Amino acid sequence: MKLFKRSSLRISILSTIAVFGLGHLALTTHANNVTATDTNNIDSIIKRGESLDLSPMPKHLRSSRFIAYYMKTSHYKKQVLDNNQSAKVLDNFIELLDANKAYFLASDIESFERYRYKMDDAIWTGLVQPAYHIYSVFKQRLHERNEFALSVLKRDLDFDQKQEYQYDREDAHWATTSAELDAFWLTRVKSDALNLLLADKELDKTKELLEKRYKASMRRMEQINSEDVFSYFMNAYATTVDPHTSYFSPRTAENFDIDMKLSLEGIGAVLQVDDVYTKITTIVSEGPADKSGNLSVDDRIISVGQDNEPLVDVVGWRLDDVVALIRGKAGSIVRLEIEPANASVQGQTEVISIVREKVKLEEQAAKSEVIEIQDGAKTLNIGVIDLPKFYVDFDAKNSGDRDYKSTTKDIRKLIESMKADNNIEGLVIDLRRNGGGSLSEAIGLTGLFIDQGPVVQEKRLQGKVMVLRDRDAGVAWDGPLAVLVSGSSASASEIFAGAIQDYDRGLIVGEQTFGKGTVQNIIDLNYQLGYDDRSAGALKLTIDKFYRITGESTQLKGVVPDINFPDPISREDFGEASYKSALPWDTIRAVNYQKVNRVGSYVEQLTKMHQARVKQDQEFQYIVKDIDELNVRRQETTVSLNFQTRKNERKEVKEKRLERENLRRKAMGKEPLLAIDDDTELVDVKDVKLNEAANILNDLIKLKAQSGLVQLSTASPKS
Repeated sequence: MKLFKRSSLRISILSTIAVFGLGHLALTTHANNVTATDTNNIDSIIKRGESLDLSPMPKHLRSSRFIAYYMKTSHYKKQVLDNNQSAKVLDNFIELLDANKAYFLASDIESFERYRYKMDDAIWTGLVQPAYHIYSVFKQRLHERNEFALSVLKRDLDFDQKQEYQYDREDAHWATTSAELDAFWLTRVKSDALNLLLADKELDKTKELLEKRYKASMRRMEQINSEDVFSYFMNAYATTVDPHTSYFSPRTAENFDIDMKLSLEGIGAVLQVDDVYTKITTIVSEGPADKSGNLSVDDRIISVGQDNEPLVDVVGWRLDDVVALIRGKAGSIVRLEIEPANASVQGQTEVISIVREKVKLEEQAAKSEVIEIQDGAKTLNIGVIDLPKFYVDFDAKNSGDRDYKSTTKDIRKLIESMKADNNIEGLVIDLRRNGGGSLSEAIGLTGLFIDQGPVVQEKRLQGKVMVLRDRDAGVAWDGPLAVLVSGSSASASEIFAGAIQDYDRGLIVGEQTFGKGTVQNIIDLNYQLGYDDRSAGALKLTIDKFYRITGESTQLKGVVPDINFPDPISREDFGEASYKSALPWDTIRAVNYQKVNRVGSYVEQLTKMHQARVKQDQEFQYIVKDIDELNVRRQETTVSLNFQTRKNERKEVKEKRLERENLRRKAMGKEPLLAIDDDTELVDVKDVKLNEAANILNDLIKLKAQSGLVQLSTASPKS
C-alpha cells in the first residue's frame, strides 16, 4: 500500500479543485447529467411511506459527492458511475448485509429493485436515503430472526433426527415466505445449540448462553448509527470499482493511522465486549496500564472520566465509543471505574487513574530468532526475522525525529545483532502473515540485500511509468537468503519478494502469494470539506499499479515461489483472483538491472533435496494430509444435526489428534497418553514450514561450499 504525507497530498488536491471548480462540478454534473427532476425522483421514492429510524447526516451528502468525484477522476480505472455501475452497487450492498441469504425475503429483494438504476444518482447528489431504507429493512429482518431464534429456545430440541443445517447458502434462493426462513433458522439455532452440547454444556446452560448471544446481536444492531450505514454503503460502492478502494469512517481512519505508526496515545490495553460490559483482554507490556499495576486481564470497565470531570457510565456502549473515551493525548489523565476480575464481592468496583502515554504496539513490529540446524556434527545458526507488516511512523519521520519507527531501520538493527551475537550463516525473512503496508519501506528493505538498483515499477492512471529505486550503497546482509511467503503475503510483501526473486538474490519458498499489485492513496475528506473535528473520514483510492522490474505485474498472479510448499488456500475463495472487481494482470516493458546470480542455478537441485526430505518428515506429511481433507470438506455446504453423528465425527478428530500426539511423544521418548482433551498439555510442535525454509538454506550453503562459491556477509550495513 502506498502512503503519502498529508501535506503533499493536500497540495495536489487543491490544484485539482482550482482547475475544475469541484464545488460547483460535484453539485451539478456527472456521468448521467443528473437534473433537478432526477433528484426529486429520489426524494419521492423515500417519501412513499417507508419508515427510516436511521437517516444520513448533512456531512454525508457532501462526502458522497466528493467520493464520487474522486472515483471518477483519480481512480486508476476512471470508473464511470452510471446505471450499469448502479446495479452493481445495489447487488454489492445487499450482499454486504446478507451474503448468506439468512435475513431478507424475496419480496424485500424485489422491492429494492426500484433502486437498481438510482444508486448512481443517490451517490452523485448525496441523497443516499435509498441505502438507509434498505438498511432499515435489514435491521427489521435481523430483529425478527433473532426473536424467532429466542422462541426456538423455548421449545424441546430434538437431536435424534436425520436433519442437516445448510451453513453455506450463497447459491440458495431468497426465502419467499417467513415460514421458509423459520425452517432455516430452526436448523441454525439447533446447530448453535449442538455445538455447545458437544462441548459438554448442559442443555439449560446451552439455552441460557444462546439467549444471551441472540439478545446481544439485537443490542449491537441497535447501536448501529448513521455513520455506520453510510460507511457500509460507500464501501459497497467502492468495492464495485476494485477490491482495495474503500471509505474509512472517522474512527476507521484513526485506527489506520495507529496501525501504520505502531503507536497510539492511550493506556495500553486491548478491550473487547463481553455481554453489556467492556472487558480488558490484553495489557501491553510497559504501557501505562501495565506500569500502573492497577488493571488486570478480565477486569470490567463500568465508567470512564477525563481528569476531574464526572464519570460516564459505559455499560452497554459500543466498543469503539468506549475506546474513544479512553484514548487521549499523552500526559492527560483518564479515570476508570472498574469491577476487578478477582473482586471478593460481586459488583464491587474501584476507581483508578492512569496517565496516558504514547504506547508502542510492538506485536506488529519485526522480531528475530535463531534456528539451529544440525547437519551431522556441525550446527548452523539460521537467523529468522518475522515481519507482520511494512510500517513507518510518517509523522515522526516528517517532524525530523531521528528515532522514528520503521521496518527498514528495525530489521537492519536485528541483522546486526544476529551477526554479532549469533554468527548467523543464513537468513530467513518470514512474510507469511504480512499483508503489506508502506511502499517506501518495501523498497528500503529490498535495499538491505541489494547494492542499489531498481526495485519496482509503478504505472499511473495517466499511463506514465515510474521506476522506484534503492539508491543507498552497501548492504546489511550479503549471505544466503530465503523469503518465506504464503497466500496471505500481499502488496508490499510481493514487491519485496518479487524483487529478491528478480535479482536472483535469494530463494522464495512457500505458497503463491495473494496477488495484490495495486497502489492506494489516502485522501483526507476532512480537509476537502473543511471539517476541523475530523468527522468526515477518508477515502483509500487505487491510483496506480505495481510491476516487477521484469515488466510483469504482481496483480492477480502474485509471486510464485522457487520452491513450493503445500497450499491450504482455495484461490476461488481467497486471494486477489477471488474478487469480482479485481484489476487484470498485464505486463509493461522491463527495466535494465543486473542479476546477482546467487540462487537460480541451484533451484532444481534444492527442490529435489527438499522433496526427498519432507517425504520423511512426519509433521510435513501431516500438513499434506490435512490439506487433502480440507479440499474434500470445501465441497460440503451442510452439517448434520444428529447428535450421535456429530459426536462420532468429533470422536474421529480427537482420535486422530491423540494418535499424532502419541507418535510425537514416542519420538521424544515420552509416555503415551490414554486420552486427550482441551486441557491436555501437548508436545510443542515446531513450525514445520519455517524449519524447512531453514533446512533449504542449509542445503544452499552446502551446495555453494561444494562449488566453491560460498560467500559470507562481509559488506558494511547501510546507515
